[in-house]
Amino acid sequence: MAATNKKVALATTSRLAADAAAEIANLGGNAVDCAIAAAMCSINTQPGVCALAGSAFITIWVAGKEPVTIDGNVLIPGRGLPVGTTPIVDAVSLEYGGGIETLVGASSVAVPGTLAALHKAAEDYGRLPWREVLQPTIRATRDGFPFAAACHYFLGFAGETIYHRSDDGYGATHFEDGRLRDAGSTITVPHLSDTLTAIAEEGQRIFYEGEIGRRIADHVQGRGGLLTLDDLKNYEPEVRKSLVVELGDWKIATNPPPAIGGANLAAMLLAFGVDPIESWNESTLRRLVRTQDAVMSYRRGKLDSCPDVSGPVADLLRLAPSGDFLSRWASGSTVHTSAVDGNGMACSITASSGYGSGEMPANTGLWLNNCLGELELNRQGLSAGPPGKRLPSNMAPGAARNNHRVLAFGSPGADRITTALHQFLVNFIQLGLDLEDAVAHPRLHLVLGNKDSRLATEPGLDLPDMGIPIDRYPAISMYFGGVVAALAGHGGVFATAADPRREGGTFIGPDVT
Repeated sequence: MAATNKKVALATTSRLAADAAAEIANLGGNAVDCAIAAAMCSINTQPGVCALAGSAFITIWVAGKEPVTIDGNVLIPGRGLPVGTTPIVDAVSLEYGGGIETLVGASSVAVPGTLAALHKAAEDYGRLPWREVLQPTIRATRDGFPFAAACHYFLGFAGETIYHRSDDGYGATHFEDGRLRDAGSTITVPHLSDTLTAIAEEGQRIFYEGEIGRRIADHVQGRGGLLTLDDLKNYEPEVRKSLVVELGDWKIATNPPPAIGGANLAAMLLAFGVDPIESWNESTLRRLVRTQDAVMSYRRGKLDSCPDVSGPVADLLRLAPSGDFLSRWASGSTVHTSAVDGNGMACSITASSGYGSGEMPANTGLWLNNCLGELELNRQGLSAGPPGKRLPSNMAPGAARNNHRVLAFGSPGADRITTALHQFLVNFIQLGLDLEDAVAHPRLHLVLGNKDSRLATEPGLDLPDMGIPIDRYPAISMYFGGVVAALAGHGGVFATAADPRREGGTFIGPDVT
């Protein structure tokens, strides 16, 4: 791109990923280049938390243009298989997050879209060659990288239950006697740097059409799954106009349907109200809980089992600002990178591989997703639809701008993504907190049960009595998401914030020409 970046500001989920972005900024990369470098680093160096063979959404807002979201979500697999092919089901229970049921193994692997979406963003909006943007990640995976605390925590639940299926993967994260390697220790995943080097040189083609794709498809087919090489060859990311809502003098762009995370976030903003507020007091906290209850109840009743969510989403956004919406409707693992630059470009990337299938095709170093088996999102499980259909997603990478500033924001956190982002935006735009305080402020999340709901909350909120059982966390917790945000204003003023609930890294780059 012709314009010159004066600076890049970026916030992401690890220090290593922020350093990767800094390296690319110093080579002249723009916000998209830096965001891709950081996202690739996070995705490939956080085993268990994320992996490349998963899903991603990318929201990009170029100054003077309309925002777009690149949809790299996973698809239902099974192209070319006989109708009625039945996969081998492998269900497991984890104590993680208070207890979950999920499907793992080859049967849970959906058609991955992360790499296709990142490659599309690089081609359409980046300045640097694709191979240069991947070099920091290739080096980190070759030389070894720190075993992140978030990964260590999750694998403490899932290491023996899910991730024992691959000798290479299990050996990277466990000692020979089966003990989990220490958090912070240096680990290396065999063959991963070689795979990334091939992807850097040949682009996405080798993953979707070439040798890597054949290894993935053969592995899944050989273990009773549905993913075929035809699925991979036919995968295309989709570019859509972002979903845009107004909050004060800000326009906020996020993930549009068929994903539902962005719609839920937009509905929470509209239902909560757009006027400035003075504080989190009894009235505003009560309204916050009712807002979460209404939107999540609508989602469960209208969106989760709907084959085409476009109509119900339009109804949700139409109804949300009305006063009777709250009364009528009351009743998992990701990484994120946010980047802005001196040209007013914002790029926000959220990526996920679910809880992981535990499957790693030989000589690739690539863990495969379990998005088909992530039952809290894909409630229809293995019968979710015909091959090629996109699965539901909570991911909601966002960008926002007013007359003076441009903001990129997002969060990991499964169904806490939208509630975390809503509270961050209220803190920043409506309460007027600075970026770091807006991210760090205590949060709450309504856990919607089949019969009874409960309220999860961090210390520091003076909650009113709403007749709902409360789970009081003793300190801020990664359960409530991990918001990262980057802000650019007129006059070269930049700011970043990485959530103290989760390891993170930030970078504000020097002038580059």
